[in-house]
Amino acid sequence: MASKRFLVSFVAVVAFAAAVASVQAADPEEIRDFAPPPNGAAPNGDYFTFKGLRNLDVSTGTFANVTAVNVKVFPALSGLGVSNALLLYPPGSVNAPHTHPRGTETLFVIEGSLDVGLLDTTAPIPTLFTQTLQTGDIFVFPRGLVHFQINRGQKKAKAYASFSSTFPGTVSLPRTLFKTGISNDVLTKSFGVSDNIIQALVAA
Repeated sequence: MASKRFLVSFVAVVAFAAAVASVQAADPEEIRDFAPPPNGAAPNGDYFTFKGLRNLDVSTGTFANVTAVNVKVFPALSGLGVSNALLLYPPGSVNAPHTHPRGTETLFVIEGSLDVGLLDTTAPIPTLFTQTLQTGDIFVFPRGLVHFQINRGQKKAKAYASFSSTFPGTVSLPRTLFKTGISNDVLTKSFGVSDNIIQALVAA
């Protein structure tokens, strides 16, 4: 019964976080063809090229390895309203529930298969949509909505994400709730569970 109350409370907190996140403003519109290099140099082919995804690989781990390609690492994206990420999933790994407050994400599976989940918060009671994606499939995660991916297979998986923002942001729910110093009494009362459970989640 305690675990059921915890899940209900967790969904409620997730829904609230998603609702708050979804009101963030989108990227401003660029009125030039592109932003010039920040150092004042003349643009060339190198300015429009990002090479940081070459030869990336990962074979073990509990969590997905995410390499973001946003405006902070690729200045040529400035003002263009797009960014990307390469996600590598060892067998059994998860990309924990999170939101992107400033951008919609499309996820393209380029190797293996993934189980994904998306929480719709437009209804009075949040609805979970799930799907098993195979190589070549694309799934969309609307801006601000909580979502996750897990590789339940025995082989690694790889996916490429595109975002409708140069810096969509990532709000990890486990890290935000349990790794930022929110006091245990706030969490125990919010989730309706014992202090031992909260301590275990904080220490995980």
